Amino acid sequence: MSTPTAQLVNEGVSIWLDDLSRQRILTGNLADLIATRNVSGVTTNPTIFAGALSQGEAYEAQVQQLAAKGASTDEAIFEITTDDVRAASDVFAPVFAATGGVDGRVSIEVSPELAHDTAATVAQAKDLAARVDRPNVLIKIPATKAGLPAITEVIAAGISVNVTLIFSLERYAEVIDAYLTGVERAKAAGHDISTLQSVASFFVSRVDTEVDKRLAAVGTPEAEALKGKAGLANARLAYELYQKEFASDRAKALLDAGATVQRPLWASTGVKDPALPDTLYVTELVARGVVNTMPEKTLEATFDHGVIGGDTVTGTYEQSREVFAQLADAGVDFADITQVLEDEGVQKFIASWQELQETVSTALQAGTAEAAR
Repeated sequence: MSTPTAQLVNEGVSIWLDDLSRQRILTGNLADLIATRNVSGVTTNPTIFAGALSQGEAYEAQVQQLAAKGASTDEAIFEITTDDVRAASDVFAPVFAATGGVDGRVSIEVSPELAHDTAATVAQAKDLAARVDRPNVLIKIPATKAGLPAITEVIAAGISVNVTLIFSLERYAEVIDAYLTGVERAKAAGHDISTLQSVASFFVSRVDTEVDKRLAAVGTPEAEALKGKAGLANARLAYELYQKEFASDRAKALLDAGATVQRPLWASTGVKDPALPDTLYVTELVARGVVNTMPEKTLEATFDHGVIGGDTVTGTYEQSREVFAQLADAGVDFADITQVLEDEGVQKFIASWQELQETVSTALQAGTAEAAR
């Protein structure tokens, strides 16, 4: 009997872990998840690194070395996080080789404080790619208005990108355009476009959290019946858009020249409402060619009791549009929701970044004091 995670992979879904720490790398836990849970990539963000560094022990020696060198807080953060991402990239190197560069990917995010600064995002993305210096790294750039031209420019420079914080179909269409434009420019510049990979991280559970809060405020039986439906409907329509855009003449010309599709990635797949099944955003978003990045709790729930019943996306598009028609009838302004979620997403990552700065700054001061004794 194959496991639910193996069945998921057989259906064409790549499983990535939405977590990374030095502890996972050093203990062999990451390698174990590759071997036993079919994990084929890792995503990180400032919140994940803030959590990892707050545990501390695995980072103590390096923090003391950095303190002795007189490193600033931000210099220390970049050295610590790029070391982790480089080490994880090496753990995933066999997966990267076995999948022809499609999987075995490790993501690292530009500072969220640059989310509205195109030029600074591009500069930091290039710096991160150079620091990690591994072919399987993905640089994460948010899909803000300022992020879109940065995505194009970074891909044009021959760097693979994970586009994050996508909530609406309208913005997703712009992300696909930014990717295709970047590949066109990379090709014109003589880069090997077959080595360029990109994923578009479409957030799921956060959509339900915000929509359901507004449905509760409406309070009618019709509104209550819509709870827990918007996140799946939105993601399923994103997959329809992906299929349509990558079947276009423009995309086909690039694919014929060796380019790869930008895969949809389901992010924010941990279920936040205890009334919903804990594997909902995994089992109900099965489609060929997607990535599902899961927190470990969701990964373990899927491995333990996930029921994988084949493709649960294709053929759901009319039903998904009906969900949005009903939301509109209930007075839910979905355009406002997606803007709120994007703004909140950036702010949450900035708060985590500042927490990370605080943790590292405190550790550096402690390291300096230790060295002075």
